[in-house]
Amino acid sequence: MAKYIVKRVIAAVITLFVLITVVFFLVRVMPGEPFTSEKLTPAVKENMIKYYGFDKPLLVQYGQYLGNLLQGNLGYSMKYTNKTVNYIIGSTFPFSADLGLRALAIALVCGLLLGILAARNRGSKIDVFCVILAIIGTSIPDFIMGAFLQLVFGIKLKWLPVAKYTSFKHTILPSCALAFYTMASVSRTMRASMLEVVQQDYIKTARAKGLSKFRIVWKHQIRNAIMPVITIMGPTVASVLTGTFVIEAMYAIPGMGKYYVESTYNNDYSMILGMTVFYGAFLIFCNLIVDILYGIVDPRVRVGK
Repeated sequence: MAKYIVKRVIAAVITLFVLITVVFFLVRVMPGEPFTSEKLTPAVKENMIKYYGFDKPLLVQYGQYLGNLLQGNLGYSMKYTNKTVNYIIGSTFPFSADLGLRALAIALVCGLLLGILAARNRGSKIDVFCVILAIIGTSIPDFIMGAFLQLVFGIKLKWLPVAKYTSFKHTILPSCALAFYTMASVSRTMRASMLEVVQQDYIKTARAKGLSKFRIVWKHQIRNAIMPVITIMGPTVASVLTGTFVIEAMYAIPGMGKYYVESTYNNDYSMILGMTVFYGAFLIFCNLIVDILYGIVDPRVRVGK
């Protein structure tokens, strides 16, 4: 198991290095430049170019950026005065992560339960309901679901607030809106996997041995059927925890999405690089956890060549 984990860690580090390199050079060839304000005089603009090191050769800038990254320094924002990228990420990520964790909890619990219920009651009304719900969830974009929940539960019924993120009641609508697509994907994947697993020989053997229905479902069906769900959860967890830009904007949540979008409009190289590297590292970490879980759930993965 240790050798398996080491191999996955090495692969993750190489992937992160490639990501940093590609993003750094892509950002430098973006159209426009960060210092285009009419308020900047030529002298001030020249000083800012020197301050951020843009007057140096590109490879020198790349080397300095890698050196700063090794020290955990993502640099200063070029648009938000006296604010480091580390500070902005540190002050906004907790909101995105809190929203994401709530959405993931709803999506996983409801999605797995619906998938298992649908598979165990194939062809029944419960199965039809779960399938229709999954189709709706994977077809409707987040912003449509978010607007629908705001309209029904916030404006029409007046049960819940439609914006801000200051109390538990404020978190319900955005969490449900963000969870709906993931819940539908998990439900559909779990149902298909359960129906495939139930046809396997080891399930028939377990029944022939006289094992209880609960033990067959829990120990054999669910454990083997959950593998595809684990596969899709790596990028899904990273995406949800780092915030969905549209949902954060709709519900006035002070998460990472606002700064990420604005940095691309403003050509804020430091912010674009810092947040992309942060997001990429988080995504790679989540995929690494998924690989390790694969090795724990299915021993064939970690011993196979």
